[in-house]
Amino acid sequence: MIKTILVWDAPVRIGHWLMVVAFALAWATGESEQWRLIHAGAGGALVGVVAFRLLWGVIGSRHARFADFVRPPAAALAYLARLLHGQAPHYTGHNPAGAWAILLLLALGLATGASGWLAYNDFGGHLIGTLHEALADGMLTVVGAHVAGVILGSVVHRENLVKAMITGKKLGKPDEAIASAQAWAVPLLAASALAAAWFLSR
Repeated sequence: MIKTILVWDAPVRIGHWLMVVAFALAWATGESEQWRLIHAGAGGALVGVVAFRLLWGVIGSRHARFADFVRPPAAALAYLARLLHGQAPHYTGHNPAGAWAILLLLALGLATGASGWLAYNDFGGHLIGTLHEALADGMLTVVGAHVAGVILGSVVHRENLVKAMITGKKLGKPDEAIASAQAWAVPLLAASALAAAWFLSR
């Protein structure tokens, strides 16, 4: 029996939207020397969210764990092929293609933040600055692909995936539901984002 169940815990949902805001703010301020400190702080916050998400992917609730949703690249390609034909199977947690988008975003978030910190502190000169911009462009590309996948998946599965990342609720079997929203971990997420924002913008 399929019903609406709790799938995404609070740290996953809040971390997702913090990444959205941090990346958008960093992107918007990236070309302005006047907003350099804000740019560095936003980039640092993004790194802090990513660091927490990597930990939460090991110790978090069922559908937050990498072991639950990371599958071989071939599975992601097969899912995409079926999705384009409107025949992709429904996944209660992340689908195989979405899983790889998440891994890429986490990796690019760390790499972009690290290169940005080096550039902010005048290490590596023009080469590091160019690398930082290229990584940010790559991250924007993956974000675009992720958004397109969310829209297409929402249409094919007749399920509002954006709303699910706000409420935490999706369609699934009762035994696939998580026990609680794990709200106790949200302060740890916030502390990680704030600490990284402070450190990387010093």
